Amino acid sequence: MYYIGIDLGGMSAKGGLMDGEGKIVCTARCATSASDPPEKTADDLAALAEKLAAEGGIALSGVSAIGIGSPGVIDSAEGNVVFWSNFGWKNVPLGDLVRRRAGIPVFVTNDANAAALGEAKFGGGKGYSDSVMITLGTGVGGGIVMGGKLVEGYRSAGGELGHTVIRKGGVKCTCGRRGCLECYASATALKRETRASMQKHPSSLMWKFAPDLEQVSGQTAFLAAREGDRAARRVVKGYVEALGDGIANLVNLLRPQAVILGGGVSNEGEYLLSRVRRYVLKNIYAPVSYAPLEIVCARLGNDAGLYGACAYAMQRGGK
Repeated sequence: MYYIGIDLGGMSAKGGLMDGEGKIVCTARCATSASDPPEKTADDLAALAEKLAAEGGIALSGVSAIGIGSPGVIDSAEGNVVFWSNFGWKNVPLGDLVRRRAGIPVFVTNDANAAALGEAKFGGGKGYSDSVMITLGTGVGGGIVMGGKLVEGYRSAGGELGHTVIRKGGVKCTCGRRGCLECYASATALKRETRASMQKHPSSLMWKFAPDLEQVSGQTAFLAAREGDRAARRVVKGYVEALGDGIANLVNLLRPQAVILGGGVSNEGEYLLSRVRRYVLKNIYAPVSYAPLEIVCARLGNDAGLYGACAYAMQRGGK
């Protein structure tokens, strides 16, 4: 059995050929552009699949299915991109367009969901049937895997983990609500709180790592906190508590075996994880002695979407 996974992005698409044992046989890329019509993108993705099959020494007809992780709102049941703002796509039948060109089944899901499935099957969640992935980047995204399968909700509109409210009446979110997890646990939020603390504490060591407010990154507070800076430690503590509140809510609702943290902020590793674990374990309902919980870092990095797209092809292809 062979499957092809494609991680579709705004400037390129990365594809991989996976065998039935979950091993990536080969990878390849093709360029993508917002100026291309959907039909041209579909041509390029089908050609990418052809190239992958050829490099793997098989005919494309020997591939069981293609999985595509695409940005935007996705109707995965139909394989349609309902809306992708960067490309200006609305109701594009991407799955059908690629299927007609490739001649084999094609399944499409949201790219964040694909990354969550990839980590669940092959990365930080390997070995667990139930996991939740949370990505801590410009925003907060992720996905839910239960019983080894991706949970997408009605019309694939669920799994918006970053838009659960943790602070009633809090910071206004881009979604229109106030107090969303994204407003407090994203790298954007962390930088906002770091800058505010630096302005309030001109002698903080945070200025050592970011001499100018424009140089503040998601690492700034953590670097200074590691050196004992009190103001930085308060920023980190606030961040951990916000993230921990969001995780605790998800754990109480879904009770996964593992929560997987990805995205840039997760690069803080055990310094972040140990603090988040302590906070979450104090704030969840069922004790871990009954239902053990792991909080771990993602392992696949930028390849999570590729692995997840392959896994989605396996899942939807019925193999």
